[in-house]
Amino acid sequence: AQLAAELLESAPGQRVLDACCAPGGKTCHLLETQPELAEVVAVDLEESRLVRVRENLQRLGLQASLVAADARATGEWWDGKPFQRILLDAPCSATGVIRRHPDIKLARKPEDIAALAHLQGELLDALWPTLEVGGVLLYATCSVMPAENSDSIAAFLARTPGARELDLPGPWGMKQPHGRQLLPQVEGHDGFYYAKLIKISAR
Repeated sequence: AQLAAELLESAPGQRVLDACCAPGGKTCHLLETQPELAEVVAVDLEESRLVRVRENLQRLGLQASLVAADARATGEWWDGKPFQRILLDAPCSATGVIRRHPDIKLARKPEDIAALAHLQGELLDALWPTLEVGGVLLYATCSVMPAENSDSIAAFLARTPGARELDLPGPWGMKQPHGRQLLPQVEGHDGFYYAKLIKISAR
């Protein structure tokens, strides 16, 4: 959560979207890191998933606009005002947290990865028009599967002329063809992936 807020580099007065926000750790950290944001809109699929988000915000005395909706269906929840920053913490196979949840290895099948990669692509395509030109989208997963990470970003860049990748600074993780990947450690952190995109035109 801390790294996401740092990489997003939001500024005072900006409008930020936290898509697929539950349980709210990243939402809270965005607000704590940059308390002068104009608004944070936090979207997740079901109202039940927003309960924890709301509790975390209240506990910390923070405010965000919570929306229960499919983030892909922007016509149902977006008011047409562009965002300057978007955090897409995409639904994924969670293979990066396998040390804490070893049953994931048994539950996941190859077709699951393909279906998740398709969903991630749909989210990217749907949310991109809500980002203003010059705005930044940070794509994140807790997966170690290239199909959900670097491959997903490569496919999006190939079909989106107005998108460009930005370098991710820092000594963490391994540089991938697109983005950076941190692998899970037995006694340490989980695995995760980030890629950072800027919108250079409305195409």
